Amino acid sequence: MNKNVFIMDHPLIQHKLSILRDEKTGTKQFRELISEIAMLMCYDATRDLPLKNVSVKTPVDIANAKQLDGRKMAIVPILRAGLGMVDGITSLIPSCRIGHIGMYRDPVTHKPVDYYCKLPSDLEDRDVFLLDPMLATGGSAIDAVSRIKEFNPKRIKFMCIIAAPEGLKAFTEAHPDVPVYCAGLDDHLNEHCYIVPGLGDAGDRIFGTK
Repeated sequence: MNKNVFIMDHPLIQHKLSILRDEKTGTKQFRELISEIAMLMCYDATRDLPLKNVSVKTPVDIANAKQLDGRKMAIVPILRAGLGMVDGITSLIPSCRIGHIGMYRDPVTHKPVDYYCKLPSDLEDRDVFLLDPMLATGGSAIDAVSRIKEFNPKRIKFMCIIAAPEGLKAFTEAHPDVPVYCAGLDDHLNEHCYIVPGLGDAGDRIFGTK
C-alpha cells in the first residue's frame, strides 16, 4: 500500500459504511451516514495540523493549553455527490472556506467533463480537502487536483468514502504528493466503471434521484 494512502478502519466508520452499502438504506439515512462518516474521517485526516501553546484563564486558574496554529483550511466538494460530505466536515471546522468543482462522467467514454469551478480567492494560504464519496476510475479526482494545483495551495488532501483499486492506482500515480483518506477499498470496477461491491451511485442515493 502506498504510504500516502490511509484506509480508515475505525470501528465506527466501518459500522456506518456497512449500513451505507445496504440497498435498503433510504435517502435520509444515506445522507446522514455520508455526513457522519466524513466527519469521522476528517477527525483523523486533520491529525497533523500544527498547534501553538496558549494560556487560558479558567474559572479556577491559568491553563497551559493548545490551539491551532493559524492554519487556514478550505474544503472543495466535487459536484454533486461531494456535497454530501460537506456538513460533516464543517461541523468540525466551521471557519473553513468552501469551493466547488463541477464534473460529470461521460456515459460513453467514462472520462470526466469539467463544467464548473469556483474556489476561494486566497487558496495559496490554505490547506485544501478535496471531497468525493467515490474514487472509481480516478479521472474526476485527478483532474480536480490538477485544477486546484493551479492556485498553489499549501497542501491538498483527498477524502473519499469508497475507492476502487484501479482508481486509487491512477490517482496516486498522477498525484503522488496528495494523501488519500478512504473508508473502504473495494474489489474492482465492472464493465460500466462502477465500484464492486460499492454502494451504487452515491449522488443518486444522496439526493434521491434515480
